[in-house]
Amino acid sequence: MTEQRHKYIFVIGGVMSGVGKGVATSSIGLILQSKGFKVNLIKIDQYLNVDAGTMNPTEHGEVFVLNSGLETDQDMGNYERFLNRELGPADYMTSGMVYKTVIERERNLEYGGKCVEAVPHIPEEIIRRIKLSATEAGSDITAIEIGGTTGEYQNIFFLEAARMMHRASPDDVIFVLVSYLPVPGNLGEMKTKPTQSASRMLNGAGIQADFIIARSETSIDQKRKEKLALFCDVKVEHVIAAPDVESIYDVPSNFENENMGHMLLRALKLEPLNKENGMTEWKEFVSKTKSATETVKIGIVGKYFDTGNFVLSDAYISVIEAIKHSAYANDRKPVLTWINSKDFETGEKDVSILKEFDGVVVPGGFGESGIEGKIKAIEYARVNKIPYFGLCYGMQLATIEYARHVAGLKDANTTEINKNGPYPVIDIMPEQKKHMAEGNYGATMRLGAYPAHLKKGTIAAEAYGKAEISERHRHRYEVNPDYIAQLEKAGLVFSGKSPDGVLMEIAELPTSVHPFFLGTQFHPELQSRPLAPHPLFSAFIKAAIARKK
Repeated sequence: MTEQRHKYIFVIGGVMSGVGKGVATSSIGLILQSKGFKVNLIKIDQYLNVDAGTMNPTEHGEVFVLNSGLETDQDMGNYERFLNRELGPADYMTSGMVYKTVIERERNLEYGGKCVEAVPHIPEEIIRRIKLSATEAGSDITAIEIGGTTGEYQNIFFLEAARMMHRASPDDVIFVLVSYLPVPGNLGEMKTKPTQSASRMLNGAGIQADFIIARSETSIDQKRKEKLALFCDVKVEHVIAAPDVESIYDVPSNFENENMGHMLLRALKLEPLNKENGMTEWKEFVSKTKSATETVKIGIVGKYFDTGNFVLSDAYISVIEAIKHSAYANDRKPVLTWINSKDFETGEKDVSILKEFDGVVVPGGFGESGIEGKIKAIEYARVNKIPYFGLCYGMQLATIEYARHVAGLKDANTTEINKNGPYPVIDIMPEQKKHMAEGNYGATMRLGAYPAHLKKGTIAAEAYGKAEISERHRHRYEVNPDYIAQLEKAGLVFSGKSPDGVLMEIAELPTSVHPFFLGTQFHPELQSRPLAPHPLFSAFIKAAIARKK
């Protein structure tokens, strides 16, 4: 029997970015996985950043950290959530990574004296990375999302790599164009010309789209499908309707309603390996998102929400999705409110508005801006027994708040903000001080998965149901060991610690004192999945539901 060749699907954007390429790629992966194939997904970012760690969250959105510690684009989070499994470092690529590797190889004389050129050496390195990812994943099919849009100059080498792969093996490589079809308000008619232009720009790179995912406010009609088929040279049935939906989790079912999975496999000359409906669990989850009638109101107190006149919740997308997963699992519809912590500092909002919520979350972050507002929110939640969940910085600030107002350490702070304060209850890790002194910030934090031991009889231990856990980190600062005994004496419980007992991973208050007051040094949101909600988020949501009752 002939061994099956590996298959590749390139997902490329047209017209404008931010219309759902990542969700489309995630959905393609889930659908093909449900057909019995092992699938891996790759995200390509055209930035010269070597990883996503140095990108501003208000411009680029959340930094998603893998188990390996690689800082990646937020689309990688959706990939993991939809596939319900971990991804590896080979599944993410930036222009910076590619150029850096080529230059290092040239410096090491690995090109044997050849002139090293943008073409073919940059596309060849891209192809090497794509194939390495497929090999490491042991997958049958790889779907590759190229960030940005077709017409961007930064994407030219990635498109050239895709073209070269198709030329070498035309039966094994297909192209999906995700393009937006606007409906101008003054016309009231869906326009196809922008997508036609995007298709022609793609042709200019030597690539012919096999499928067009027609993103739009409403579903594309048959007449416009036929128009795109004619002018973009695709089959009519390969124009896939992708209207706006209530939830991103509806997208795979919408694609399957268009028979996309079957058509993708036919284009790749494959037959389904799984004759059963492999999306049963997914559909049950989606059904819960629609059947929940009772609500749970959660206030998210952060500082990365403002970008000009707009709100950018993408800075906390994994937190938002993790709340949703646990809320739906408890048959509740989450109602989320973004609260800018800076408003508590300026007096624009009074912290007492938090009494309206069933639970309060303070997510991660860096720097001084908005910090005192967050501490005010934490104190209010603690004193008024509102379920509180702090993530990374949210755990550090909860420790500071407790030190100031309960442990008697007035003016306690983090050395990130006040290097010379009287009570540095949060301090930088010793191994990080050298990096900071040298101005070396990229990929130098405590990154990726680390183990922790849990204390029996605590909220954390009960939620996880086991004594040892592994969670993903992204931070430089820790609870200062010099103050742990004093904080514990004042009643703060460090329920999760590193195996050597030096690093404090989880801080909480006993349920006899507060229904749910807990913070994690790690980022539990990064491992929450629609089909496997994170246990700490679920415990928080249950406490919020109890408060509502």
